[in-house]
Amino acid sequence: MASRVDRSSPVSEQPDPPQVVVVEQDEDSANVADLVEQPAKVMRIGSMIKQLLDEVKSAPLDEAARQRLKQIHATSIKELEDGLAPELIEELERLSLPFTDDSVPSEAELRIAQAQLVGWLEGLFHGIQTALFAQQMAARAQLEQMRRQAIEGTDPQGQVPGPHSGPYL
Repeated sequence: MASRVDRSSPVSEQPDPPQVVVVEQDEDSANVADLVEQPAKVMRIGSMIKQLLDEVKSAPLDEAARQRLKQIHATSIKELEDGLAPELIEELERLSLPFTDDSVPSEAELRIAQAQLVGWLEGLFHGIQTALFAQQMAARAQLEQMRRQAIEGTDPQGQVPGPHSGPYL
């Protein structure tokens, strides 16, 4: 059985022009990674605070231990602020539970304050991971677009180069 090609209608043998994929990030995800000026320090303090929370949960605390944890909590927040951008410092100050200087907090108050701080830090870390993942996906999409253009022989605008578009005259 012979196949017959209809040549009455012109068929373009040019590939479809490449589609430009633009991956936009919202302002929050693009800037979250930039808001942590000292990520290693923030990670160390975060790990310490999480460990302290575990200790506070597992052992009864006397007055001296509660006083010491109150000091550690205040120092931890101050040290965290040294590694954060001003926007995150403001957020942390709004959300952190302040202790009064004259009284020793109860075990419950310490647990709540530590848990709140651990939760905030975990949210910060998840935000950073999300921003980095979005940046990685945008870079991957851009690389795939460049590969398709190289394979198809098109320039960035999707045009097929003419016969004299090479580097030689």
